[in-house]
Amino acid sequence: MPKVLISDNLSTAAVGIFEQRGIDVDFKTGMSPDELIARIGEYHGLAVRSATKVTKKVLAAATDLKVVGRAGIGVDNIDIEEATALGVVVMNTPFGNSITTAEHAVAMMFALARDIPEANASTKAGKWEKNRFMGVELTSKTLGIVGCGNIGSIVADRAHGLKMKVLAYDPYLTTERAKDLGVEKVELDGLLKRSDFITLHTPLTDATRDIIDATAIAKMKKGVRVINCARGELVVEEAMVEALAAGHVAGAALDVFRQEPATESPYFALDNVICTPHLGAATTEAQENVALQVAEQMSDFLNTGAVTNALNMPSVSAEDAPKLKPYMKLAEELGGFVGQLTRSGLKSVTIDYDGAVAELNTRPLTAIVLKGLLSKLMDSVNMVNAPVIARQRDIDVTEATHERASDYQTLIRLTVETERSIRSVSGTLFGGDKPRLVEVNGISVEAELGQTMLYVANKDRPGFIGNLGRTLGEAGINIATFDLGRAEPGGDAVALVNTDGLVDDATLKKVRALPHVVQAEALRL
Repeated sequence: MPKVLISDNLSTAAVGIFEQRGIDVDFKTGMSPDELIARIGEYHGLAVRSATKVTKKVLAAATDLKVVGRAGIGVDNIDIEEATALGVVVMNTPFGNSITTAEHAVAMMFALARDIPEANASTKAGKWEKNRFMGVELTSKTLGIVGCGNIGSIVADRAHGLKMKVLAYDPYLTTERAKDLGVEKVELDGLLKRSDFITLHTPLTDATRDIIDATAIAKMKKGVRVINCARGELVVEEAMVEALAAGHVAGAALDVFRQEPATESPYFALDNVICTPHLGAATTEAQENVALQVAEQMSDFLNTGAVTNALNMPSVSAEDAPKLKPYMKLAEELGGFVGQLTRSGLKSVTIDYDGAVAELNTRPLTAIVLKGLLSKLMDSVNMVNAPVIARQRDIDVTEATHERASDYQTLIRLTVETERSIRSVSGTLFGGDKPRLVEVNGISVEAELGQTMLYVANKDRPGFIGNLGRTLGEAGINIATFDLGRAEPGGDAVALVNTDGLVDDATLKKVRALPHVVQAEALRL
């Protein structure tokens, strides 16, 4: 039975979801890093919010861990690179608190426009400073949204209701999507120069870190107001404080800080700054939603292999998972087959999907082909990190789907180019779920892929089969199946032999010495 640890404060409804799905769950919060390291080895899943730090040390101790689920969007507390290297899937719940966070940004914009926190404090102090708090209207003002994804698009929708003009900067926002949202897609400089209010809704990446620095602030309209409910590291704090103090930026509303918890900050001394303690997702509805979502996603993955909202591998729906299962076995075996025949540096990998398989989600199949291929050439390769390793080694990976006519209803073809040669292999499913090799280097051959095999490339000459059978027999190696294929009579040929054990080096050497043998390899799949 899969076992999950919930190490942060999640809605107890999450426990019920896990239990209903047949998963053993422990709810233990407030653990120190050492306590978590001591316990994590017994779990297959870890559900967290932002308090638990899933560090390299934690992951190293998590010997059975398969998935980390973040109830929320941000994953700054999870070492995704290390998790990927270890084959641990990292999921988040990007939609569960989108509305809540967007509403908080809009609330902060209202509060900033009308000085509501300061006016509240003044009035409660017995003052009646009506003339002190002269605000601005939102109607007809220009709102600049930096990052127009799930949350930013909701903010845009709400801003339209306030009769604001909306600009959006987002490198991934298409022209069609911008039109659907009713926003004007602009470059960052244009947004900074034209906006009366600027709200940040971009994730923290190397490209967005410090995106609002002194240079960016200098381009802003004098009197601009800035809202940040995304990540504190998006803004260079010293530059923003200076601009606020000088009045170039009329005000800022901040829900996030570079260091959290933020018990001290230069922002706190400024009257034109509103601060809240990272409340973007802090509503009853949002916390319930993300807890339920992360429990459902983790349960689906542990029970069926379905992958939803993963940050380090392709998604696989619960509907697709059972359909993909036999193809994943075929894909890994094809990759492993070619990987064991490869003796020089990889340059490119092409995976073609024909027929029925082309109608499925092929991205996870490509990942597992790469896993099968690369794991035969290097250590510590898994389905999660294989695409990353391929990119790091400048291996060009191409996948294509085709509806073209084929001798088979469904077919996966893997073509690998190395520094010395090009090699291809194709496979299909017999009976709907039985992997079968059907082509090697353009030569048709139908063969089952067993656990231990002997691959021989040879010239089609009389006596070859007898010599090969006798050599294996003299070595005490039993043949389970023996499949042959040739390009033409007397030409290039291949033999695929399933054996009842791995062919040892001494026997392999004898096979390679046989007349007409071009290449011989002992395979383990």
